Amino acid sequence: MIIDVHGHVSPPNALYAYQAGLLHARGAHGRGRVRISDDDIVASHHAKNPNFGNISHIEHLDEAGIDLQLISPRPFTLMHSEGPAEIIDWFTEETNDIIYRTTQLFPERFRGVCSLPQTLLTDPASQVRELYRCINELGFVGAMLNPDPAEGGVPTAPGLGDRYWYPFYEALCELDVPALIHSASCRAPARESYTLHFITEETIGIASLLNSDVYRDFPDLKLIFSHGGGAIPYQLGRFKAFWAMHESSAEESFSKIMFETCLYTRESIELLIRSVGVNACLFGSEKPGTGSARNPETGRFFDDIGYYIEGIEWLSASDKLALYEGNARRAFSRLS
Repeated sequence: MIIDVHGHVSPPNALYAYQAGLLHARGAHGRGRVRISDDDIVASHHAKNPNFGNISHIEHLDEAGIDLQLISPRPFTLMHSEGPAEIIDWFTEETNDIIYRTTQLFPERFRGVCSLPQTLLTDPASQVRELYRCINELGFVGAMLNPDPAEGGVPTAPGLGDRYWYPFYEALCELDVPALIHSASCRAPARESYTLHFITEETIGIASLLNSDVYRDFPDLKLIFSHGGGAIPYQLGRFKAFWAMHESSAEESFSKIMFETCLYTRESIELLIRSVGVNACLFGSEKPGTGSARNPETGRFFDDIGYYIEGIEWLSASDKLALYEGNARRAFSRLS
């Protein structure tokens, strides 16, 4: 069985029309509601999307052999740097509700991973309420945590090693669910695109954790870094040299971090696995998404992660079982 821990919902366009209304009026007209039927949700996941290779979300999963996908909101829509705070609350809740409905309509294909109403306008202690609602009431199996709610702007949130993040970590440990570390958008004007912003923030996030007390204070904390952990596997020798030079205990913390395999070449996935070990890696594709264009050399989609994994000759059958399913079940204790 292939469990994809990094997927995003494909909602009807009515959700984004609702979002546009919130942004236009800045909440002055009240919350309102998204008017979407169950048939609309089913249709949006079967609709052929020209942005994703002109096939549907479900067809992407079928073609890649993905049996079960954990879906969260599409990160670039989360508007964490907007305001006032209530419009972020409202949009987050409506999106999570649509994810819940999607999991009920496709019970064999999807499980929910919630977004949180992150903003620098309120404190994290108030934002975790949505985590409790989604896990305890909607049966979600994890959360997506944005390390940069400023979305590339200023002021910025502190690094993930800062006590600012402790309310999230406390709730994650209490509920025994992991967080997928995934940035949202990147506001213009910016030096990088939002997709490059992901990689930068993942790198900063891991480096911050390794220079902190987080894993001493939360030994059971489960954090999964998207997109192969940014630059960390590629630069791991540099970090290990620093740890050795300073007799650092950071390597013990590093051993607790998990990574998902959303990388679009076999060589990069192979480097990730060699760098951090099979047991620290979970299958992730973000499919359909940024990588959903066909490679003219192979005819396959760039985000066909299983194709790359099958091409790594030194992986054993037990290694592949861990990558495809076992590690996900270990990390997501609520996954049934």
